[in-house]
Amino acid sequence: MAATHASPAAATASKDPLLQPLRIKGLTLRNRIMSTSHASFLDDGGMPMERYQRYHEEKAKGGLALTSFGGSSMVDVDSSWGNGGQLNLATDAVIPHLQAFSQRIHAHGAALMCQISHLGRRADATTLNWLPALAPSRSRETQHRAFSREMDEHDIRRIVKAYGAAAERCRESGLDGVETLTGGHLIGQFFSPRTNFRSDRFGGSVENRVRFGLMVHEEIRRRLGDEMIVSMRFVIDEASEDGLSFEDCLEIAAIFEREGLVDVFNCIFGRMDTVIALAEHNMPGMSQPLAPFLSRVGAFRRHTNLPVFHAARITDIATARHAIRDGLLDMVAMTRAHMADPQIVNKIMRGEEDRIRPCVGASYCMHKKVNCIHNPASGRETTMPQIIAPAARKRRVVVVGGGPAGLEAARVSAERGHEVLLFEAGSQPGGQLLLACRARQRRDLIGIIDWRTAELARLGVEMRCDTYATAEDVLAENPDVVIVATGGLPDVDWLDGAEHCQTVWDVLSATTERSSDIIVYDGTGRHEGISTTLHLKEQGCNVHLVTIDDSLAQEVEYSTRAVYRKQFHESGITATMDHHLVRVSRNGANALTATFRHELTGDLLDMTASQVVVERGTMPLDEVFHDLKDRSVNEGVTDLEALLAGTPQPRQGGAGTFELHRIGDAVASRNVHASIYDAMRLCMVL
Repeated sequence: MAATHASPAAATASKDPLLQPLRIKGLTLRNRIMSTSHASFLDDGGMPMERYQRYHEEKAKGGLALTSFGGSSMVDVDSSWGNGGQLNLATDAVIPHLQAFSQRIHAHGAALMCQISHLGRRADATTLNWLPALAPSRSRETQHRAFSREMDEHDIRRIVKAYGAAAERCRESGLDGVETLTGGHLIGQFFSPRTNFRSDRFGGSVENRVRFGLMVHEEIRRRLGDEMIVSMRFVIDEASEDGLSFEDCLEIAAIFEREGLVDVFNCIFGRMDTVIALAEHNMPGMSQPLAPFLSRVGAFRRHTNLPVFHAARITDIATARHAIRDGLLDMVAMTRAHMADPQIVNKIMRGEEDRIRPCVGASYCMHKKVNCIHNPASGRETTMPQIIAPAARKRRVVVVGGGPAGLEAARVSAERGHEVLLFEAGSQPGGQLLLACRARQRRDLIGIIDWRTAELARLGVEMRCDTYATAEDVLAENPDVVIVATGGLPDVDWLDGAEHCQTVWDVLSATTERSSDIIVYDGTGRHEGISTTLHLKEQGCNVHLVTIDDSLAQEVEYSTRAVYRKQFHESGITATMDHHLVRVSRNGANALTATFRHELTGDLLDMTASQVVVERGTMPLDEVFHDLKDRSVNEGVTDLEALLAGTPQPRQGGAGTFELHRIGDAVASRNVHASIYDAMRLCMVL
């Protein structure tokens, strides 16, 4: 086992509850902030190699006490979900990588733990090894879709042994602990009456249903001894009529505590066997309040003498501090918050809490796996820095446009030490996100803008709002580099009858009167059309959505798609799939006819309403870019090889004296992450 890690003097001297050390057996954790196990999809063939380790290393550099990894790591060959991203703890081949990983994290004073698990009925029977899923009883999980076969005692003995072998590999690699997972995984499937219908010694009473889990933990303890930490990521309530109640979970926890088989309860709430359960319980996003289960976990903590950890949308320091100070938790897990900013603890210690980049709960990290919606370096640690290095030569950088891309370009350029001026046509920065935030479901996105605006003020960036910058305005500043981030305008030029329609911009900016009967056409499958439809329904409109796709919100992260479907059903909104808008024509004085064509059959469909709202992305607002192209040294060309390699742009043969680049929606209609990523990878090497 690795040596314990001393807390920095600043932490031990501080009265901040978050910065107090915690001792569990022989392990001293330097503070009360951690990151929980999750699937980062940064593995290489199931092995945690350089990309995987660097992602966690940034958190260790940032000062947290414990980073746990390997969400759903497989302990045996029939525990694969088949779509990648899962570590393979069922082979000794993982040991050298875990040893390097352990040394890397310990070098920064943090502790390291691994989650080891068997998926049971969540396993994918149609990929990788093509083995049938197994479970305590025959059943089918809605989300992962396999039909499981019932385990026999041979299966039970085999998998118990596999858990122990995986734990021993962690011990040999110098890790500080291991963690099992109940919830929707195999141990939890035995616990729960929703999935365990057995009548033998592994089913029926609580004492019987916990038998498999006890056998697993007895084997783990036998392999590890008493010193290495054993955590259980433990569901405290399945929030289901036919599942485990809070009282059931207290009884189960008491059994494991009495037997001395676990050292920590890492508490979770609810189920994970459907996407909506995952989105609202296990990994709550923007549709849920902050820290939705914290008080419930605090109630659980009053019934145990073991340390209690917890993660579920705890994104701000005030809530985290309250959780520790008021005895609700012993360790507060800020997993997704560390994707937004791995420097959380260092910033607390330096008295810079207001500089922590906020997690806005967009769940983009669940869609693209650890790629934060507004921290493009997350998951790209081998190619992008979390901390921007100063440039060797100071330059004059002019940014045109103050949306997400422009603000990020200005921020990164200023961090490099350049002199930066930002032009913004509006009265305040924010671009399209200012409109997006007017839909109730997406209001927390304002944190993306607020954080950057505060950072630009700290960095001394000059921002000229209410200025529609022309080429002459830009040239008057004698720039060395010009970055055009002017965004776009709603794309309706393709539509016959566009003059009769409004856009989602019109609706969210409230520049037009509402009618009571509205058709919304969604030609993108992004948030904009869906959130605007819900926004109109909340205002009392009768609204009908028509989408070109075969399902709602096809480009949106999978967890939010489920939330949107639920909200549509609860609101009684009708949706028509697989149709694209052909034309809109006037039908009398107060009505419009929208003509759609079915994507599969070509059949035409006429629908009538008082108002038609169209969403099909944006077209670039790039006039100033084209006016400057011929006067720039690179003729407005961004060298893609240099961009992707993370090297400075080469000087090209134009006659001008300044580089010219365009980013974000000024290039093409994309999403927030793409725009910010554009800005950072270009400007981090200016």
